[in-house]
Amino acid sequence: MFTHLHLHTQYSLLDGACRLQNLVSRAKELNMTSLAITDHGNMFGAVDFYRECKKQGIKPIIGCEIYVAPRSRFDKDKILDKEYSHLVLLCKNETGYKNLIKIVSRAYTEGFYFKPRADKTLLEKYSEGLVCLSACLSGEIPKDLLRKDYESAKNTALWYSDIFGKENFFLELQNHGLNEQFTVNEGLKRISRETGIQLVATNDVHYVLQEDSKIQQVLICIATNNVIGEDTGIEFHSNEFYLKSAEEMLRAFPDVPEAVENTKKIADMCNFDFEFGKTKLPFFETPGNCDHFEYFKDCCLRGMNKRYGNSVPEPYKKRLGYELKTIEKMGYTDYFLIVADFVNFAKEKGIPVGPGRGSGAGSIAAYCMGITDLDPMKYNLIFERFLNPERVSMPDFDIDFCYERRNEVIDYVTEKYGKDHVSQIVTFGTLAARAAVRDVGRAMGMPYASVDAVAKLIPRDLHITLEQALKKSPELKELFENNEKVAELIETAIKVEGMPRNASTHAAGVVITREPVESYVPLATNDGAPVTQYIMTTLEELGLLKMDFLGLRTLTVIDDSSKAAGIDIDSIDIEDKKVYELFAKGKTDGIFQFESPGMKRMLIDLKPKRLEDLIAATSLYRPGPADQINAFVENSNDPTKIKYKTPLLKPILENTYGCIVYQEQVMQIFRELAGYSYGRADVVRRAMSKKKQDVMDEERKNFIYGIEGECDGALKRGVDEKTANEIYDQMQEFAKYAFNKSHAACYALVAYRTAYLKVHAPAQFMAALLTSVLGDSNKVAKYIAESKKMGLKLAVPNINRSEKCFTANGNVISYGLLGIKNLGHDFIDEIIDERKNGEYKDIFDFCSRLCSKHFNKRAVESLIKCGAFDGLGASRRQMLFVLPSVVSSLEDVKRNTMYGQIGFFDVGSDDEFGISKELPNVQEFSKSELLEMEKEMTGLYFSGHPMEKYAQGISKLGYASSYEILESDNEKFSKYKDKSYVTFCGIIDKITLKQTKKGDTMAFVMLADFTGEIETIVFPNTMVKYASYLTNGNVVSVFGTLSVEEEKAPKIIAEKFFEAPSSSFVKKSAPKKRKGLFVKIKSKNSTKTSEILSALSKYNGNCDCYFYYIDEKKYYRQNIKCTFSNKMLFEIKSIAGDDCVVFVE
Repeated sequence: MFTHLHLHTQYSLLDGACRLQNLVSRAKELNMTSLAITDHGNMFGAVDFYRECKKQGIKPIIGCEIYVAPRSRFDKDKILDKEYSHLVLLCKNETGYKNLIKIVSRAYTEGFYFKPRADKTLLEKYSEGLVCLSACLSGEIPKDLLRKDYESAKNTALWYSDIFGKENFFLELQNHGLNEQFTVNEGLKRISRETGIQLVATNDVHYVLQEDSKIQQVLICIATNNVIGEDTGIEFHSNEFYLKSAEEMLRAFPDVPEAVENTKKIADMCNFDFEFGKTKLPFFETPGNCDHFEYFKDCCLRGMNKRYGNSVPEPYKKRLGYELKTIEKMGYTDYFLIVADFVNFAKEKGIPVGPGRGSGAGSIAAYCMGITDLDPMKYNLIFERFLNPERVSMPDFDIDFCYERRNEVIDYVTEKYGKDHVSQIVTFGTLAARAAVRDVGRAMGMPYASVDAVAKLIPRDLHITLEQALKKSPELKELFENNEKVAELIETAIKVEGMPRNASTHAAGVVITREPVESYVPLATNDGAPVTQYIMTTLEELGLLKMDFLGLRTLTVIDDSSKAAGIDIDSIDIEDKKVYELFAKGKTDGIFQFESPGMKRMLIDLKPKRLEDLIAATSLYRPGPADQINAFVENSNDPTKIKYKTPLLKPILENTYGCIVYQEQVMQIFRELAGYSYGRADVVRRAMSKKKQDVMDEERKNFIYGIEGECDGALKRGVDEKTANEIYDQMQEFAKYAFNKSHAACYALVAYRTAYLKVHAPAQFMAALLTSVLGDSNKVAKYIAESKKMGLKLAVPNINRSEKCFTANGNVISYGLLGIKNLGHDFIDEIIDERKNGEYKDIFDFCSRLCSKHFNKRAVESLIKCGAFDGLGASRRQMLFVLPSVVSSLEDVKRNTMYGQIGFFDVGSDDEFGISKELPNVQEFSKSELLEMEKEMTGLYFSGHPMEKYAQGISKLGYASSYEILESDNEKFSKYKDKSYVTFCGIIDKITLKQTKKGDTMAFVMLADFTGEIETIVFPNTMVKYASYLTNGNVVSVFGTLSVEEEKAPKIIAEKFFEAPSSSFVKKSAPKKRKGLFVKIKSKNSTKTSEILSALSKYNGNCDCYFYYIDEKKYYRQNIKCTFSNKMLFEIKSIAGDDCVVFVE
């Protein structure tokens, strides 16, 4: 029986097209009983491959095709070490696995140079328990044979045979019809005859079926950014690299059938199994080496008294006792101690820590230990959602830390447990549906516009597949059925969809182990830092401790602003009416989790009055349960609409107005209505969320009729069969989307804290918020606009007042020096430190006092341009004029003064060093030039805003803001979506002209309004008509369609440019009490009257239409009603004129 021993899966990252399920299924079809995995240089897919093989009854063989350095793995000369050889290693047993992961790990952590490279020193040290094959044409021995150096090839073969043992080293024959292989195979047979080293036949599998060779080509083109047919440098020159049958392999090697038979011999030698479910926690040292559980219990009891006082309610004591018993029984005592240790370290060091995250917030033990800061009893959070005896996988504490100081906590853990005992975790970027279509289209050489049109027809549902998209999108299905090229594109994309594209580091995951990490799992590197080669869920399955150390910007904002305002954030009133009023009015810009336009609309409808409402809002506002939002809002505003199918549901659902919102509620329904244990209820809930139909069907019977000795069933508890079925159906539907209440409660608390600070310390909060988003100019602009709405003032940068970050004084926010371009941290520190010796008097004084290694002309220019020196007796033009001579003389002083300590203005008269302090008599820059300088240096306008005079017109006409447009990229409920018509007004910041293939000119125009920037694409036809509007610094209006692509900022495709809206017609024309469309026309007899009426007939709706006739100076309500849309407004404006149309909401 033949076994494939040289095989590349999808985890060879764009160099293998074997999906694991399809691969193993095909092996089974071919009556194979075993199969190996040997991905290039890594073991990313080893565990998934193992599971899939076991699932389908195939014996898995774990291996790797490693890269071997020509010299030492530590040698990295660009000429001598650029070549490397391949070698296949297979695990015989656990010793072999441990040795293989050490070899693979060191290849990354010590030998990485273009590829992860091992060397012969490593192979000598870790050869035990491994079978070694000489590899493909890129192996060391085949390379020698191709160079016609037979003796070197033979000696190398003998060396490997000596290192691994004659019974464990095999010369690898391959036959893909390539001429080089015939040369190599003859040489390998000769070596075998002369040395007795055994032969083995392999096929270097890269794809499952022969026809899949095209998929392999596509993947290589995606990896190399080539088009099919171009030379990629890694062509296969054959379509024979597929999973061949035993018969095909025998035909390929008719003269050496023993080479095929030896595959079974090797497969029989390889017997390694992964161990799942056995917890391998790191060692935690208790004080005085006391009993771990007793220490844990004592910490919890002391913490309980600290949290609740000396009179702890009996149910709380009982709950803690139950949790302690469960934790001890399941072996997670040390887990709690380890987490509490680094959380308490953070708190002691003043590092902001979140109140909790995920289901761990449901544990009162965690609350008493200080791991979480939200009372699980107060908010009815369930421990069993986190940990219960029926749960197979490890529990999971995810902890939020201040994003600026998160690494301090990781450093603490690394120092405590040892550098080689802590590692970050790998994650994979995969080819999602749209990305697969775009990448495949590019590889096929299709025009971008054609591929883009197909990609945009794929619904933007989370995790949607192409097959689901074809069912959901009629337009996509029609195109697929009627266009051969599109059909080929989608069919090919389906075959690569979901495959890993690249490996990177998980943003928060860290693994901590008892022995060095490489004793358990292989390591890779990313940007030089070690990461595990297995993903988080795999590490958990292998029993390793995985933690999420998340960096949350909002915690930093809360900490900075509460300290600046003198507020103890842990002691604030959770029932502050003013705070809930802010939520109810939708004034939530800057509020954690509540900023999006759709969420604001929901809040205005919901009018939350308590934290429970905010918890529910964060849970409901997601794509899945969106249909529940309306029922929830209606019931909250009118409790008479709340209906319970049985009174037993009331205590469970009354906090959510009769709606199932949380996973915990599903568990409670199973428990209260049918007598399930929370553990069993959680198992069923998981099955529902994963749509395991067989489990759900079985549990329906159990829910209704019960199980003898385990649960009563709903009938026995007074619920009739029809009602029980209806409740089960409802749970089954909402369990797919129901949210974890523990997580929602913690994040609602964080949101409430940000809102509290916005209400009670507005300047300090907005200053901290602005500091946190300094790297994002759109967000800075948005929050400054929000600050102005709140009545706060923004002070311009000031060399004598500004601190490093944004700061607050009364209702004034001072601009932070970090927000000015070209200023480094060190120079800013020196500016602030030197200021302690007195304020800077002028530009000369500043330069003389800051003569240091961090001083540079470019930084000072930036300070002048943004206005930081305004008010110190010189204009910006004067200061920029004298700066070069000041800097030049300063350099002379540094050269000529013995110690470089004496400022040249301190030594003598004005011109002692050939420079005068006298300022030139030059005219200051114009207002527009000053504004442009400010924008260039800070991204903002300080002296005014070019669009201020248009603000009212923009608001009245309902133009889109850049913020609203940018939200369309990640906001399902946003006002604007792909292909929406938008009208936008902004100042032209930048114009980039480009020639099309036909030689026509098009433009990419960056337009900025009060809250950010939007790129507008102007195609040649539009460019010809409206080129006169496109001038830098011009304020214009643009009408067009929105283009939204994944991982790119939304853009406007321009159809028309016109003047920015003046406020005159808006102010004078629209009567205050009337709402609807208002159009100004010369007279009733104008031809425009009938044209406008005809156009309006296409937009039939409920809004009144009024015509104002200039000759009569009167309004007339028309007999037609319309529906508002940007398209309608654009069409009516194109007839009546831009300034003659207003829509009043």
